[in-house]
Amino acid sequence: MQISSVNDVKIYNLSYGKSLPEWLSDRKKRQLQKSDVDIQRRIELIQDFEMPTVCTSIKVSRDGQFILAAGTYKPRIRCYDTYHLSLKFERCLDSDVVTFDILSDDYSKLVFLRTDRYVEFHSQHGHYYKTRIPKFGRDFSYHYPSCDLYFVGCSSDIYRLNLEQGRFLNSLQTDAVEHTVCDINPVHHLFASGTSEGKVECWDPRVRKRVGLLDCALSSLTEGMEVQSLPSISALKFNGSLTMAVGTSTGQVLLYDLRSSQPLLVKDHFYNLPIKSLNFHDQMDLVVSADSKILKIWNKDTGKVFSSIQPDSNINDVCMYPHSGMVFTANENPKMNTFYIPALGPAPRWCSFLDNLTEELEESPECTVYDDYKFVTRKDLDNLGLSHLVGSSLLRAYMHGYFMDIRLYHKVKSMANPFAYEEYRKDKIRQKIDETRTKRVQVKALPKVNKELALKLMEEGDDEVDLASRKKKGKALPTILGDNRFKVMFENPDYQVDEKSEEFRLLNPIVSKVSQKRKKKLRLLASQEAKGEEEEEEQEGRVSSEESSDDDKSWVEEVREQRRLLKQEDRDRRLQRRKDADRNTVLLESKSHEGQKNSAAAENTTTSQPQFYQIKSGEEFRGFNDLSRKQKLQKTSLEERLKLEEYSGTSSMADTTVGSKQLTFTLKKSERQQKQQQAERDHHEERKKLRRSAGHLSSARGRGWAAGRGRGRGRGRH
Repeated sequence: MQISSVNDVKIYNLSYGKSLPEWLSDRKKRQLQKSDVDIQRRIELIQDFEMPTVCTSIKVSRDGQFILAAGTYKPRIRCYDTYHLSLKFERCLDSDVVTFDILSDDYSKLVFLRTDRYVEFHSQHGHYYKTRIPKFGRDFSYHYPSCDLYFVGCSSDIYRLNLEQGRFLNSLQTDAVEHTVCDINPVHHLFASGTSEGKVECWDPRVRKRVGLLDCALSSLTEGMEVQSLPSISALKFNGSLTMAVGTSTGQVLLYDLRSSQPLLVKDHFYNLPIKSLNFHDQMDLVVSADSKILKIWNKDTGKVFSSIQPDSNINDVCMYPHSGMVFTANENPKMNTFYIPALGPAPRWCSFLDNLTEELEESPECTVYDDYKFVTRKDLDNLGLSHLVGSSLLRAYMHGYFMDIRLYHKVKSMANPFAYEEYRKDKIRQKIDETRTKRVQVKALPKVNKELALKLMEEGDDEVDLASRKKKGKALPTILGDNRFKVMFENPDYQVDEKSEEFRLLNPIVSKVSQKRKKKLRLLASQEAKGEEEEEEQEGRVSSEESSDDDKSWVEEVREQRRLLKQEDRDRRLQRRKDADRNTVLLESKSHEGQKNSAAAENTTTSQPQFYQIKSGEEFRGFNDLSRKQKLQKTSLEERLKLEEYSGTSSMADTTVGSKQLTFTLKKSERQQKQQQAERDHHEERKKLRRSAGHLSSARGRGWAAGRGRGRGRGRH
C-alpha cells in the first residue's frame, strides 16, 4: 500500500506492490510470501484483480456486489464478486470491447459494443445473442422507459435498437459528420450526443426531434490557449436534471446548465489531452475528471482542486464505487488500480476494515526515508574532512552530492566546529537586541554592510523624493533600502561588494555613468517643473544630443583604462613571482658554493661525484646557466641581446623545468606541394635568364634629349 497526500488529502493506493505470476505453484507462492517483505506488506483487496495485458473499461453493478472489467489480450470480460473478494467468472470474446453497459442490477444482463461493429448480449449463463450495426460504433446508451439502445459512431445517423421488439427502429438524422459520445439524463431522459465538430445535440426520445444544440468548441477556448485544431467532444455526463459536464479533446471540462447556452465553469487540465471520463460526487459537490495522465477532483461551483491522482501508467477509464471513497481505474497496465480516499467517504461495506487500518496509520505516522539522512555536497565533505569516505557504505551517492546518516553528520559537525552553537547563540541574541532597538527613535545611519552602496542609494532616493514632492500628483516609489526583499543585502556580510574584484572594476564605469545620467535627468525634470511645460521639449532634445555626443564615449574609455590597469597588475604579479623564484635560487646556489669550499680537501682525495641539490617547495627551477649572466641580459636592451645571440650562434632559448633547450622542425609537405614549389623555382630561374638590363635607356640623354626632339619637331613644322 502506498500513501500520498495532495492538498492535505490522504490517498491510499491499495494496488501498490508486487504481484505474483499466475504460473507459480501454490507452494512457490507461499515460499515467496514468507521470504519477500514487499509481498508480505501488500494488500490484495480482491484476488486476481488484473488483466493479462491492458484493461480498457471498468464498471460497478447497481447493487454494488459485482465489478466488471473489459480488457485484452485476448479480448475478455471479467466479473469480480465483492462479497467473496475474488473472481467470479471470465468470458472471452471474438474482438476487443469498445464499451459495455450493465442493464440489470447484477451481472445477468450485459451489452458489449465491439470493434468489429457487433453488438453482443450476455445473460447470466453466458453469450446470448449478437447483431451488427451499419457503421463502426463508439458509444451507446440505454433508454429504460422504451427499452431502446442508442448507438453513435462514424456516421451522422444515431441508430436505435429496441430490445422489447427485437428490431432496429428508424435512426435519428443529425447534421453532424460523426458522433463520439452520448448519454441519457436519468431524470427526464433527455438524450445528448457529442460530435467531432465540438457540438452537443440534445434529442427528446418521445418525439424523436432535436430540442437543443450547444457549440462547446468556442466556449472551451481560454485566454492564452494555442488553437491547433477544432476541439471535439470526448466525454459527456449528466448530473441531476439540469447539470451537464462536457469534456473536450483539448483537455477542458465545461459545466452547463441546460437552461443556458453559456458554460457555468470551464476547467482546464493543462495537459492538452482528451478527457476520458467524467463522474460526479454528489455528497461533496465534486467533479471527478480524468485524462490519460491525471485524475482530478475539483469543486463544481468554484473549480478549486480538491485533490488529484497521477498513476504510473495511462488511464483508460475511471469508476467510482457509489456512496464511498473508493475509486477504480482501468490503465494501460495489467493491474487495475484501487484508490481509497477517506475524505470522500467511508470504505464500502465489503471492505470496512480499511477504515480501521487508515485510522491506525494516521495515529502512528511513519517518518519518511529522508528524515534520518542529511544531503551533503562534495564541498561540504571537504569542509568536514570526510572526503575519504566517498565510495564507502557511509555515503550514498545521489545527484550532485551524497546522503549520510544525520547522527554522523551532527557528530562530525560538532567536532569540526565545537563553538558553532555559541556563535549561533550570540548571533541570535544580537539580532534580538537589534530588533528591540528598532522600536526606539531611529537616527538615520548607514548599515554595517555595503555602506558605500547604501549612501549612493540614499542620495538617489533623496533626488527622487524631491522630484516627486514638486509634482502635484507624484508619489515616491519605495527605495531598495526600504524594501524588505533587499534587507539581507545590507545585513549579511556574505553580500559585501568587493570593489577590488575584476568584475566590479569593469562594471563600475558603466554603472556610475548610468547613475550620473539619471541624476542629470532628475535635475532636468525638476527644473522643467519649475519653468513650465513650454521649455520641456527643448531641454529634452538639448540634453539628449549632449549626452549622446560626450557621455556615451566616456565610459568606454574608462572601461578600456580599467582593462589596461588589470593587465598591467597581472604582469607585475607574474614578474614579482619570477623575481622571488630567482632570488631563492641564488641563495640556494650561494649556500652550495660555501659547502663546496669547505669540502675541497675531501674532494681532491676522493673521486669526483655528481652533486645533487634539493629544491624547496615554492621554488622554481630556472635552468643550469649562470644566473648572474641572465640577470645582466635582462637589464640590457633588446638590440644588444639580439646582437649577442647572433654572435653566439643561438637564436632563441627557452627555460623549462628540464633545462634550456632549442627545438627546430620543418613541416612535411605533400608530393603535390613539392612539385608545385619546384615548378615555381624553375620558372623564376628561367625568368632571370631572359631578363635584360634597361640601364642604357635612361640617364644618358636626360632632359636635353627630350628638348632636342621638341625643337626638331618645331622646325619641321615651320
